[in-house]
Amino acid sequence: MDEITRDAIVSIGSFAAIFGVIYVYLMTRHRERMSMLEKGVPSSPFNSIRHSNFLTLKYGMLLVGIAIGILMGHVAAYEWGIAKSTAFLAMVFLFGGLSLVVNYLIFRKYRE
Repeated sequence: MDEITRDAIVSIGSFAAIFGVIYVYLMTRHRERMSMLEKGVPSSPFNSIRHSNFLTLKYGMLLVGIAIGILMGHVAAYEWGIAKSTAFLAMVFLFGGLSLVVNYLIFRKYRE
């Protein structure tokens, strides 16, 4: 088997696996919601607009924290002489974690 065929099989398999997981998740969620509606459970768990705004804020802050971590990893590696792989990994985790802590503080303050 040549390299192109192997790459095509891996790509198709990866796409099929991702599609399958998403399909099963969405169908399970749909069936669960339909059964809840049939039993007369109120639809308030489905209306999580307020929570989704905080979820967007959380992901946005996490991505900004990771970006700052990458920049600081570059500074740590080339200016401070820390090993490149250690500097990037440490800074990404440090600033990503800090952004999630700040997000938690914002969420807690808003909730009070």
